Amino acid sequence: MLDPNLLRNKLNLLLQQLLKKNFRLDIEKISSLENQRKKLQMETETLQHKHNVLSNLFRDQKNLDQKNQTLMNKLLKLSNRINCLKMTLTSLQEQIYNFSMCIPNIPDDDIPNGKLSIDNKEVKRWGEKRKFHFIIKNHLEIGNKNKELDWKSSVKVSGSGFVIMKGNMALLHRALIQFMLDTHTLKHGYKEVYVPYLVHPKALYGTGQLPKFSDDLFHIHLTNKTDYILIPTGEVPLTNFVYNEIIDEKDLPIMLVTHTPCFRSESNSYGREVQGLIRLHQFEKVELVQIVHPETSMNILEKLTNHAEIILQMLNLPYRKMLLCAGETGFSAAKTYDLEVWFPSQNKYVEVSSCSNMTDFQARRIKARYKTKDQKKKFFVHTLNGSGLAVGRTLAAILENYQQPDGSVEVPAILQKKYMQGLKFIN
Repeated sequence: MLDPNLLRNKLNLLLQQLLKKNFRLDIEKISSLENQRKKLQMETETLQHKHNVLSNLFRDQKNLDQKNQTLMNKLLKLSNRINCLKMTLTSLQEQIYNFSMCIPNIPDDDIPNGKLSIDNKEVKRWGEKRKFHFIIKNHLEIGNKNKELDWKSSVKVSGSGFVIMKGNMALLHRALIQFMLDTHTLKHGYKEVYVPYLVHPKALYGTGQLPKFSDDLFHIHLTNKTDYILIPTGEVPLTNFVYNEIIDEKDLPIMLVTHTPCFRSESNSYGREVQGLIRLHQFEKVELVQIVHPETSMNILEKLTNHAEIILQMLNLPYRKMLLCAGETGFSAAKTYDLEVWFPSQNKYVEVSSCSNMTDFQARRIKARYKTKDQKKKFFVHTLNGSGLAVGRTLAAILENYQQPDGSVEVPAILQKKYMQGLKFIN
C-alpha cells in the first residue's frame, strides 16, 4: 500500500511513476472519493464540536436543576446526524482503502524504463557454459530415461502440473533443500523458520498477492469453517511474521529463511519452455525474507541477491543477474533482480530466483513498524524477499548442465559426500 499522502497531494506525479509499470491510475475516481471524504470529515468535525459545546451547556444546566427540553432535542438531533455522517464516512474510507489496495508499488528511480523482458538490464554473468559433444537432452528426457521423474503416475493421482520423484532423483531434490538451508543459516546468518502452508486471506492482502492475483491461488472453502489459501510462496507467512508488530530499531535487520511447498494455478502458462519442472502447480522453494531499516534496504537487496547467487556458484551452474525494467517489476516490488540459470536444451537462461525490495509497501499493509532508540517515534520498516532458490528449477538445471553421454547425470561436487550419501552419478 502506498503512502495515503501521495494519493491526496501528489496525484499527477504518482500517475507518471505508475505508468512505468503499465498501470494507469484513475485520478478522477480517487479525486472524487478524496473530495467527498474531506467534505464529510470537515462536516463531522464541525458538528462534533458543536455537540461538545451543547453537551457542556446541558451538563451545566442539569447541575443547576434546570430542565431544557429544547437543548436536549438539539443534542439528540446532532447525535443522529453525526452517527449518520460517520457511517457514510466509514463506507467512503473503505472504498478508498479498496481502491488503494489495487495500486502497485512505485518503481525505484534506479531501474530501467521499459515494458517487456527485452528491456531488462543484464548486470552480471557468471560461469562458463559447458560444451557438449553429444546430442543434448532436456531434463524431461533425462528424467524419463532413468524413470525417476514419473509424470504418468502423478497424472493418475492429481492430474497435469504435478510430478512424482523417485529414488536418487528424490534424494537429489531433498539434498538441494538441505544444502540451501544449511548455506543460508550457517554461512549467511538467517534464522530457519517452519511455517504454515495454509494462511488467512488477510496474509495475502498483506504481501500483495490479493486482490490482484486471486485467480492464481488455490482457495480452500470449508462449510461453516474458516477459509484458507494455500501459500504461493514462503514469503507470505515469513513477511506476516511481523504483522501489526512494533520492532525495536536495535533488532533490525530480521533475517528469516524457510523451506515450503508453493501452490500456484499457473493458469496462463503454456508452451515448451514451461514444461517439466519449470512450472508446476506444486513445487518446493527455499525463501529468504529480511525486515530492515529503510535507510539500508537497497544495500541489503544487493546482499540478499548475492546470498542466492552463492548457491548457484557453489553448484557451479552458469547464470546471469538481470535488473528488471519497470514494466516487468512485480506488483509489490520497487526493485527486482532475477537470477537466470543456463538451460542448454533451450539455449537460453531461465529464471531460478527473483529477489525484490518492497520498500514500505508491504509494511503499510501489515502495519509493521519499528521504534527509534528514544522510543518516541515509529516508522514503517522495509521488507525484502528472494528465492534462495526454487528447488525444482535448480534440479532441472543440474540435470541439463551435468548430463553425460551415456544418459547419466553427474552430481555436483558440493553435494556428493555430505548430502548425496557419496553418490557421484545418477544413472
